[in-house]
Amino acid sequence: MKQLPEAITPREQQSVLATLRSPRRLRSEVLAGLVVALALIPEAISFSIIAGVDPRVGLFASFTMAVTISIVGGRPAMISAATGAVALVVAPLVHSHGLNYLTATVILAGVLQLVLGGLGVAKLMRFVPRSVMVGFVNALAILIFLSQLPHLLGVPWLVYPMVAVAIVVMVALPKLTTAIPAPLIAIVVLTVATIGLGWSVPNVGDEGELPSSLPALLIPDVPFTLQTFGVIAPYALTMAVVGLLESLMTAKLVDDITDTHSDKSREALGQGVANVVTGFFGGMGGCAMIGQTMVNVKACGARTRISTFLAGVFLLGLVVGLGDIVALIPMAALVAVMIMVSVATLDWHSVHPKTLRRMPKSETVVMLSTVGVTVATGNLAYGVGVGILTAMVLFARRVAHLTEVVDIAHPDEHTRVYAVRGELFFASSNDLVYQFDYAGDPDNIIIDVSQADIWDASSVATLDAITTKYAAKGKTVSIIGMNDNSAQRHARLSGRLTGSS
Repeated sequence: MKQLPEAITPREQQSVLATLRSPRRLRSEVLAGLVVALALIPEAISFSIIAGVDPRVGLFASFTMAVTISIVGGRPAMISAATGAVALVVAPLVHSHGLNYLTATVILAGVLQLVLGGLGVAKLMRFVPRSVMVGFVNALAILIFLSQLPHLLGVPWLVYPMVAVAIVVMVALPKLTTAIPAPLIAIVVLTVATIGLGWSVPNVGDEGELPSSLPALLIPDVPFTLQTFGVIAPYALTMAVVGLLESLMTAKLVDDITDTHSDKSREALGQGVANVVTGFFGGMGGCAMIGQTMVNVKACGARTRISTFLAGVFLLGLVVGLGDIVALIPMAALVAVMIMVSVATLDWHSVHPKTLRRMPKSETVVMLSTVGVTVATGNLAYGVGVGILTAMVLFARRVAHLTEVVDIAHPDEHTRVYAVRGELFFASSNDLVYQFDYAGDPDNIIIDVSQADIWDASSVATLDAITTKYAAKGKTVSIIGMNDNSAQRHARLSGRLTGSS
């Protein structure tokens, strides 16, 4: 009789204790950690080269980030390690001041992340529109794919059929069994074939020299002066913000994939702790690693902190203890894994012609601006920032047109009543002053704002301007119907917004 699968909720899948009691789920977590560790090695080496440091700096950073975040982070199964975004930020500092200033910067960035996390910066995630999130996901998929192209250009022809075979294995094997992650099978098969048949193809060893010793605790050898602080602070602040943004966006993405909620404030604090630890072990720092997180969560089905912890442990064990063997893994296998991740990550529904025709144009513009800037700069933080700004501008423009002024009553020949309807803020209130008949109106004007909300000083200034224009013609204005918040804001600011007030 066929055994029924365990009936567990998404929340229960995240439980470490429950997973330890389930051999099947524990096996998935362990194997997922191994696959992620293998995928981390060439990435960490590449990012070390970008930052201008020895490969061991990136590899050790990936180890300490993964292990630390698995304990203190807020999003189970998310992978944090050395990343390209951080490498791009710190590269100029390494070039001008060297490795010791880099480690000091990483520690300061971690401290700043702790401060930002304590101030509740994670709560700002609620202001990220869905269209920005979709653009973030699609840009991520494109960047993952583009990052594999250097491994497919100017290589022996044998690389291409190897990549194809690995993709076929990862597509076909899950239809037969999910006991072992398909990416791991693909890596093992291609590695055995390469070694056994003596194929000469690019491998992990070609990416850079692997370390042969464990990381050691150290104190950055820099002068503890204000001058040093002035040098590292701008880089540390940029690294802290970029790292938090990418980590929180990735956490939200994993929330959606796993149908669970994570503690974003704890994740922000955890990133800070992980970077402080990494700095004291001579690492280059990092943040959530989106591609490897997708390998862990989507390709391998991991759901707990166990996979993240083991990814770091396996990474260190592989590069230090089994470096000679790991160096023989063909890059074709890892490239195939990341290509499959990029395909699985892209939100294909969002770019389907039917969806694009149905979606409001403003939403599509926001999504495309996020994708375009991210792909052009190679920095997800820039793309998300531009996407959010675009969404804000388009939203303000749309809401501005929802405000109207209507002539609703003439109680007597000397009185006219206007109703203002809509949300009054800087964008919508600018044209409000032109919607009244100052010359043709009678002596008494009543402006009813019971169907409006006053949100900022610009709106109060506009109402003051309307009152002033009527007063210049000897007419009086009464503003009625304000709700409590609008009345308080109007009372506090009215008549006090110009120097002559």
